[in-house]
Amino acid sequence: MAKILIVDDEPHIRTLIEQALESLEDDGVEFFSADNGEAALKLIKEEKPGLVFLDVMMPKMNGFDVCSAVRNDLKMNDVYIVMLTAKGQEFDKEKGLGSGANEYITKPFSPRELKKKAMDVLGL
Repeated sequence: MAKILIVDDEPHIRTLIEQALESLEDDGVEFFSADNGEAALKLIKEEKPGLVFLDVMMPKMNGFDVCSAVRNDLKMNDVYIVMLTAKGQEFDKEKGLGSGANEYITKPFSPRELKKKAMDVLGL
């Protein structure tokens, strides 16, 4: 079963992403969410999602550190990580990709684009 983890400290952003992707439940996709980096890392270890939409600026552990931990500490290279952030400077994008993210998308994002990305990554 395909799994998607949505990580953002803003509840309305998590809800927006969930609503954009909810039709994928019909394809058997299971959703998880976290509101901070520590909770996200715990869920990634336990659930092994195929796709993670990850915010950068969060409490307890930022998205750069979560991404780096997934790649370097957990050695989980099969998890596709899309950073979703308001930090749109080139430096931030390079830092995100350098920490192991597969893609870096700035907010505001297109819900349709996220759904297409999820379908492509999960092979739906």
